[in-house]
Amino acid sequence: MIGSLLSNAGVWMPLAWLFVLVVTWAIVYYIRSRGEARYHKDTEQVRPFLAGHPETSKAAMHVRASNEYWGFMEALKGYYHPLIKGHTGNLNDYICWFICILAIVLVLVISVGV
Repeated sequence: MIGSLLSNAGVWMPLAWLFVLVVTWAIVYYIRSRGEARYHKDTEQVRPFLAGHPETSKAAMHVRASNEYWGFMEALKGYYHPLIKGHTGNLNDYICWFICILAIVLVLVISVGV
């Protein structure tokens, strides 16, 4: 007989979880089976709807992050401008910063006695 396993986190009953999994799968399968039967891959149906406008190249339609976050970056320019100078793109610099900050945190933790 398969019983329940009592742990510190509660009761673990594998058969109950298996039942929940089967019921969830059945519900998902039912919802999926009610979907549109006229959908076909690799046809005009998979193209994006652009309100009647023709689809141009992906590069022409791509919205760059600099355009999307322009207002955010403009409002916080005084904060971001000094940070950009510190980012060299060299992995050694980032590892050095990580080790220095880790050493400071370690000294603080040891000095406090946590």
